Amino acid sequence: MNFFQNIISTLMKRSVKSKYSGLEDFGVLQKDISKAVKSVMSANGEVSSLVYAEHLLELIENKNDGELITFLKELKNNYDIDTRALIDEVKNYSIEKSDENLKKVTLASEPGWHEIFRRLNATPNGTYRLVKLRERIKNLKDKSLDSFETSLLKLFKYWFNPSFLVLEKIDWSTPASILEKIIAYEAVHAINSWDDLRARLAPSDRKCFAFFHPLIPDEPLIFVEVALCKKVPESINEIIKIERNVINPEHADTAVFYSISNCQNGLAGISFGNFLIKKVAHDLKTSLPNLKSFVTLSPVPGLMRWIEKNDPDLHEKCINGQVNNETFLKKALFYLTKSNRQDGLPNDPVSRFHLGNGAILEKINLNADNSKKGVSESLGLMVNYLYDLDIVEKNHELFFKTKEVKVSHEIKSLNKTL
Repeated sequence: MNFFQNIISTLMKRSVKSKYSGLEDFGVLQKDISKAVKSVMSANGEVSSLVYAEHLLELIENKNDGELITFLKELKNNYDIDTRALIDEVKNYSIEKSDENLKKVTLASEPGWHEIFRRLNATPNGTYRLVKLRERIKNLKDKSLDSFETSLLKLFKYWFNPSFLVLEKIDWSTPASILEKIIAYEAVHAINSWDDLRARLAPSDRKCFAFFHPLIPDEPLIFVEVALCKKVPESINEIIKIERNVINPEHADTAVFYSISNCQNGLAGISFGNFLIKKVAHDLKTSLPNLKSFVTLSPVPGLMRWIEKNDPDLHEKCINGQVNNETFLKKALFYLTKSNRQDGLPNDPVSRFHLGNGAILEKINLNADNSKKGVSESLGLMVNYLYDLDIVEKNHELFFKTKEVKVSHEIKSLNKTL
């Protein structure tokens, strides 16, 4: 990452320098945001384009929510697809299917704001600022702005192609600025103190890995926390408690992915986790050949909401501590292996993620997370998903063909006995 940081730092210095040198050569920087947009779209030179785009991005960022909504609606009206021109270009292409006519169809089918976003992306730290802009647009919850969110997502899928991502190990020697973000972005098991963080990063049998993008090297995109164990743990407390016996990583036979957190809400809709888990698993297998099993210890965040909706009486018994384990486990098994969804995919979002990655449902653990959050979401139940690196890609393909939840022999036996 130091190599990438040096490159990006140099590029940003050049961009910033061009921003402040010779501004008089570019004319007036318009305070009216509509005129500023026109300046961006009409700029022909590379430097002038950067200057105008940087100015426009600052104007956008300084808008309050109401002003931003108004601006985006005007942008949509003024720079939407010209449907008449598109129809004409399609007709021309139907008559003569040349490369030139295809280019014209492609250009006519793209709204003008795509080009605006591309030009904004070229500004200093523009990529990250656009990620934050999409996050802000999502939070506005205005359906008329969905096209902007979709357009930005389409662009991000190109800009954040997995081949561009850099895998970095996060440990106790990582700069504090990054560690602070790991604490803030942890979405599964809260990190409540620096001692808590140290217990997850400093011991030799605990690992953390994150994906970064070279254009935003100070912001993790997603990270996964891993525990090296001698067996599959049955509770999260075994993994994250501060005082415990550390094992030699060479003696571990199981790698447990116990927390995976997406860091940028503006990148929602781009699946980094699939690549991250498989990349980390392969890297760990290479460095620690004694590892035989790669499993998760995963929450089941939708279980109690689903029970409340589908079996209110059982939900009442659960929250009052009156449910027996067999009844609860039977309901949980149905939730995890069957589907009430129209698309036929698993009910639980974490299940959809791991099964979609090619994992199998390996084991169910009662009373595995007795935190307030764990109890409220799943009455403390957690799940192990198994990643068999030899067949994970085959499982991935099969799952999306059949939507069948692949389960272990233990789960099959459990299903028969309940």
